[in-house]
Amino acid sequence: MELSIIQIGNSKGFRLSKTLIEKYNIKDKVELILEKEHIILKPIASPRKGWEEAFKEMNENGDDQLLFNDVFDAENFEEWN
Repeated sequence: MELSIIQIGNSKGFRLSKTLIEKYNIKDKVELILEKEHIILKPIASPRKGWEEAFKEMNENGDDQLLFNDVFDAENFEEWN
């Protein structure tokens, strides 16, 4: 694939097509790897991004309840002494 280098302010850069961005799940950032005459762009995954807000919303909606009983509810801890 051939890309044109374009002027971006005082810098230069290139554009990636929407198809490539979606195919490789590129979000906000990529890692740039320089390796023997090659430039590699690698998507940076942030799998836990937004979890804090999601957990707060779950709590507000009452959706943060256990799906099954705690495994230690019926345990007799006396025999462990």
